[in-house]
Amino acid sequence: MNVQPSRRRVVTVVPVLWVAALLAVCSTGTALAAVRSSTSHVATQSKLAGKWKGRYSGAFTGHFTIHWTQKGRRLTGTITLSKPQGKYGISGSVRRGGKLKFGAVAVGATYKGTVHGTKMSGTSSSPQGGGSWSAHKVSCAALT
Repeated sequence: MNVQPSRRRVVTVVPVLWVAALLAVCSTGTALAAVRSSTSHVATQSKLAGKWKGRYSGAFTGHFTIHWTQKGRRLTGTITLSKPQGKYGISGSVRRGGKLKFGAVAVGATYKGTVHGTKMSGTSSSPQGGGSWSAHKVSCAALT
């Protein structure tokens, strides 16, 4: 009986199996990273979408309601102010770390702040002066 040919096959097959196992492990890691990345993007995408209510003080003091739509980092929507009373279009963006910046062009107001879960706060400036603001999320919006 000749044992030599089967031994050569084993020596050749073992490295091939190691390479296949290594590729399978690497592919699984890449797939998991892709899934985490896409679900993270969805979470970031919908984080601000919805209805927010809050208060502001400074040059003006009052309350507001924001309705946000979010596509990636871009924000659009409306803000309803108690003083100066009215409903205005707003647009802005959110960056890493929850930093956001938006403005109501019609009244010349700009807002900067940070969002933490269902709360956000920051500072505002307008031709009449600056101040601070804070808000909490009241309801979510459908993903767009």
